[in-house]
Parts: sequence; structure tokens; C-alpha cells
Amino acid sequence: MRPLDTTVEADALQREIWQRLGGVSRLRLALDMSVASRALALARLRHLHPDYSDLDLKKALLRLAFPTGILPPPLQ
Repeated sequence: MRPLDTTVEADALQREIWQRLGGVSRLRLALDMSVASRALALARLRHLHPDYSDLDLKKALLRLAFPTGILPPPLQ
């Protein structure tokens, strides 16, 4: 499915590039995007809760990433 903010031509080019990449390169890009999104979420949490300790921030990040009830009590 093509993103609404992407032209048909740009979407086709992006798909072509992704198909040319090997599995290792695609995995590396996915991991890089995951690390970047985690850093953005953590920055947002720091902005919203400047009084949170590092541990509080990590717990808040886990609560964003996992559904309610999945985390053990010490991490909630």
C-alpha cells in the first residue's frame, strides 16, 4: 500500500531500491530505524517529564512499546 504523502513514481522507486538490497542490508536499515524511533520517543518523554529519572524514562518507554499487562510489575 502506497503512503498517502508519496507519489506513485517515488513509491515505485523506493520499492525497486528495497528489492535490490540484500537481506542483511534490509535488516540493518530496519534496526537503524528502530534505534532512531526509540531515541525520538525517549526525547519526547524527557521533554514531557523532565523530572523523570533514567529508570523512569526507560519504564515509560517500555509502557509505550508493549501492551498493558505484558510487563512484569517492576517494569510497569
